[in-house]
Amino acid sequence: MSYSQSSHQLPAPCIIDTGTIVNKQDIERLLNDLSRVRYIHSLDGAIKNEGEGCVMEVFCDPQRSTLIANQAIYLNIQSFDYLQLSQSPTQEAYFDLIQDHRQLRLIPLSNPLQEQSAEPFNVDALEAMVTQVLSAKWDVQIDDDGECPF
Repeated sequence: MSYSQSSHQLPAPCIIDTGTIVNKQDIERLLNDLSRVRYIHSLDGAIKNEGEGCVMEVFCDPQRSTLIANQAIYLNIQSFDYLQLSQSPTQEAYFDLIQDHRQLRLIPLSNPLQEQSAEPFNVDALEAMVTQVLSAKWDVQIDDDGECPF
């Protein structure tokens, strides 16, 4: 029995906390979790713009631009060659989007774990769901108590 090395696939990359990401889908997935960020735009190592904003959309389209204006950030993955994932000395993640001599650093100001736990508990919606469930249960019990019409 012969073994062909060409049929053996390498495992997919595993990047934890630091590394270079070149796959556009991986970059998009990673950036989709961002909300509020501080950004630093550098060209040839010189800072050109910086500020804070909200990531409104992350997309991959060769016909559209990356836009940052009025504290809204629209990131086109096609605007960049790769993403460098790094950690600050305090173990906080930041993302460097690189394209030739341009770098767009995104420093998260919010944490996905904090945002999920901070979602407001909607008492009215819960009460409406409980009412619907109880109403459906009463309907089933009434139907079971009655005789079968057939």
